[in-house]
Amino acid sequence: MKYIMFEDFSGDPLPILFPNRIGYLEFREQIPYTTVLSAGYVQMRPNGVTCHGEAKELEKGARPEDAAIIAKKLDAPDN
Repeated sequence: MKYIMFEDFSGDPLPILFPNRIGYLEFREQIPYTTVLSAGYVQMRPNGVTCHGEAKELEKGARPEDAAIIAKKLDAPDN
């Protein structure tokens, strides 16, 4: 799956995951948040979440902290 990490209106990171068949720019245009912090690919593995790669069209790549942010959101989606 792909992901884009946005900065939400309160300044917190907000990851949104979506299928590989949807383009980064196509998806990005649908989201109201103005700041893209990072983007790439996410995988759920037996030992946890991993993030890698980049979205060239957004000029953003995966960051080391992205996997932990996504894992935390998946464990406690209301936070």
